[in-house]
Amino acid sequence: MNKSFSLCFSSFPINTCQTQHSSPHPPFGNSSTNLVSTMVCFSRIGFFWGLFLLAALACEARVLQNSGFVQTRNTQFILNGSPFFFNGFNSYWLMHISAEPSQRNKVSDVFRQASAAGLSVCRTWAFSDGGYQALQISPGVYDERVFQGLDFVISEARKNGIRLVLTLSNNYQDFGGRPQYVNWAKSAGVSVNNDDDFYINAVIKGYYKNHVKRVITRVNTITGVAYKDDPTIMAWELMNEPRCQIDYSGKTLNGWVQEMASYVKSIDNKHLLTVGMEGFYGDSLPERKPVNPGYQVGTDFISNHLIREIDFTTIHAYPDIWLNGKDDNAQMAFLQTWTTSHLTDSRTIIKKPMIFAEFGKSSKDPGYSINARDSFLNAVYTNIYSSARSGGMGGGLVWQIMAEGMESYYDGYEIVLSKNPSTSSVITQQSRRMAALDHM
Repeated sequence: MNKSFSLCFSSFPINTCQTQHSSPHPPFGNSSTNLVSTMVCFSRIGFFWGLFLLAALACEARVLQNSGFVQTRNTQFILNGSPFFFNGFNSYWLMHISAEPSQRNKVSDVFRQASAAGLSVCRTWAFSDGGYQALQISPGVYDERVFQGLDFVISEARKNGIRLVLTLSNNYQDFGGRPQYVNWAKSAGVSVNNDDDFYINAVIKGYYKNHVKRVITRVNTITGVAYKDDPTIMAWELMNEPRCQIDYSGKTLNGWVQEMASYVKSIDNKHLLTVGMEGFYGDSLPERKPVNPGYQVGTDFISNHLIREIDFTTIHAYPDIWLNGKDDNAQMAFLQTWTTSHLTDSRTIIKKPMIFAEFGKSSKDPGYSINARDSFLNAVYTNIYSSARSGGMGGGLVWQIMAEGMESYYDGYEIVLSKNPSTSSVITQQSRRMAALDHM
């Protein structure tokens, strides 16, 4: 946002008096000519400073125009009363890197490059439970240095006109997640059977609620704005890819989502909220189960998203993992069915907008090449764009954008915009297409 502000200023010349006195004498000499020149100079200064200030106000107005909270209306995302379409990305690592001030340039670089490519929404972690460089060291105990890293992420996103989807926990043990919460309860003498007790044990649910409250009510040490009052944050996400092995129907998870969604909204009713699901179908619509890639994971795309406090639906898609061994044609056919089915259900049954929140192609796939990745992204982007035009899809978030010098974080899906010009071009083209929908 500050970027557009400075660009407006740069277009106005400030040193306008230089041509007003060609005489070798100083401008404040005794001659009437110099006096007139001086008056003209001050007159021009006043004129140009007036224009300068008007430009500042105009630029600020443009910033404020887009500074509202993203909302939903039926199956559309809305910003300041108008439809909001976007192209976005995942960068889960932002807070983790920002905890070390000497590494923050990587976060700034990614946001600048993403903004230049037209990416306007970023999904990232607002959790790190136990272990190395943890945000939450133990239940209710936080590392202020890491929290300030998250403050920096939000501040930098705002500067670059990027909105954030902040995820509050993880299904997996990476960065702690569900297993860490269960281990904390065990260490406190709570009787637990397995990681799925996360969804039903009162003590563990209390740990999670405390974390939710701590994050949402946090006051940013850089901007001075409470997270719950900051429109830079587009949405909260309850968990990254929740799964439940003890109940494949989706009912156990449904009870947890209902309880936690109500709790989040009791603290913050300004921001949108979603579950964080991959999109697997459960028991509520048996005829949709064949759309799953051959198995269930304990979620129910329909019933979990029908909960009133959940504002939009999400899907993820990794056909290279889910359909491992199948050829590219089979994987792309699955992807098409997966997207169409969920979009239809979001529109007609759930009646909420949808985000394609994770997709990518791994360099570890057999036969991988940059061209293959670009073709895959083009296919997904075309699908997202068509879905957005027909109604119900807000945008997509590619997995994942990284900065230069982050090789230790590579997972095969990494995209470094400054080093991958062809992929960057594919992404930028999609950003332009999605932005154009705002004006249709």
